[in-house]
Amino acid sequence: MCLEKQRKLNVKRKAIRIVGDTSRVITRLHLPDEKNRIPKIIHRILNLSTVEAEKLMARIMADFAGRHEDIGHIFERPLQVVKDYLPQDTVVGDLQKTLIGAYFTKEYAIESAALFNPSIVAHPDQRYLKKGGLRFIMSLRATGEGHISSIVFRSGVLDMHNQILFDPISEFVETPDLRLDPVYKRNPFRRKLKEMGSANEISDYILDRLSEDFTYNALLEQMDMLRASPLYDDERQNLTFEAMGWLADSNYEVSFHADHRISERVIFPVSKNESRGIEDARFVAFFDDRGNVTYYATYTAYNGAKILPQLIETKDFITFNVLTLNGKAVKNKGMALFPRKIDGRYVMLSRQDGENNQIMFSDNIHFWQNSQIIQTPEQPWEFIQIGNCGSPLETDQGWIVLTHGVGPMRRYCIGAVLLDLENPARVVARLDEPLLTPHAGEREGYVPNVVYSCGALIHNGELVIPYAMSDINSGIATVDVAELLNSMRKVD
Repeated sequence: MCLEKQRKLNVKRKAIRIVGDTSRVITRLHLPDEKNRIPKIIHRILNLSTVEAEKLMARIMADFAGRHEDIGHIFERPLQVVKDYLPQDTVVGDLQKTLIGAYFTKEYAIESAALFNPSIVAHPDQRYLKKGGLRFIMSLRATGEGHISSIVFRSGVLDMHNQILFDPISEFVETPDLRLDPVYKRNPFRRKLKEMGSANEISDYILDRLSEDFTYNALLEQMDMLRASPLYDDERQNLTFEAMGWLADSNYEVSFHADHRISERVIFPVSKNESRGIEDARFVAFFDDRGNVTYYATYTAYNGAKILPQLIETKDFITFNVLTLNGKAVKNKGMALFPRKIDGRYVMLSRQDGENNQIMFSDNIHFWQNSQIIQTPEQPWEFIQIGNCGSPLETDQGWIVLTHGVGPMRRYCIGAVLLDLENPARVVARLDEPLLTPHAGEREGYVPNVVYSCGALIHNGELVIPYAMSDINSGIATVDVAELLNSMRKVD
């Protein structure tokens, strides 16, 4: 049984609950499963009289225009997808095109099932705050119909007493325009194909005809040329094309409107490898040797059968680059980047085997080849598995790492360890009992008996921990950092 060490540690749970809002909707493409139905639907729309079409469009606008900021632009996207099904011998007017777009669009409530697994970082803009205040950005995993996960954001301010004031949440939600990564590096692309087990003479043939820096369209052109004049077995060619396209689609850029609230931004799955969800983003403010900050987040892409660790990079939370993580050590879930280099190398926590806490070092943030175990399940509340709960937090005594442990009845608890400041592969202290366990008001949900976090921060001497409650909603807890450190048992 998990017993929380409340007598020694004064963990304060805030009264705030962060819950999903079913009225926050995005739009998605809505195509029938049988593609032969698409021209039939279009035919029915085109057979409407002008009066019927105008009345129908007026009803659509009355029902949906107020729920989206630019619904006209929204209807243009699906129209581009089905444009090849438009009759070639018919002039299609603007009204009819808009109606066609509307019929192949649907709303999707991104937070209708759950809003959980939060992480928190300092906001890039710390202007105009009262003394002792900190503006923050919180990322959360939102799930809707079909349990598809995306990343949403909240913002707010922690005052000098760590009282929390969230910014108003916009009634609108913005899905950004996708721009596939315009330039790829040939050698890293080749290495990643090899790691995927998809490198062969066909991929070599294509890559050898591309420049060292090549574009997405250039890759497609080379594949189309080989498809038109095959040099290899058709089945092997198609499998190779699929693998190369899959890898290219996994690297992309999304941009949002800079003048919109951050709560309007949602990073929704766009590539095939994340078609069933973007899970558990762990954001960290990373400072380079010059003191410049870049925000990184590791997350797990899920396609319904396989997972793939990915990396998000942003300077401003407006434009996000999404990239694949590469290397033999890129396995499993729960990778968490340290907020700076140590001894000239990037450092990341991981859980390669689904059981133990591990650490990795690399000269290149995109490539990770080796890992080592630094912590194994030791206490009854973590006998099943342990892992991190977000990026390490630096103190003068060492790196605080929030951990999660899984015990009997699949109960998830949050613990903590302390890593050596200069040699983070060494655990110097730990809590033997959990910091947080799911109490009666937190144990009911989509996955019961779970508390979990994807990242905390330190402010005004306290550890501020946003945490999920049984995979359905989220809360916030705080604990004094000095008290936490003093409660840890030293590890020989």
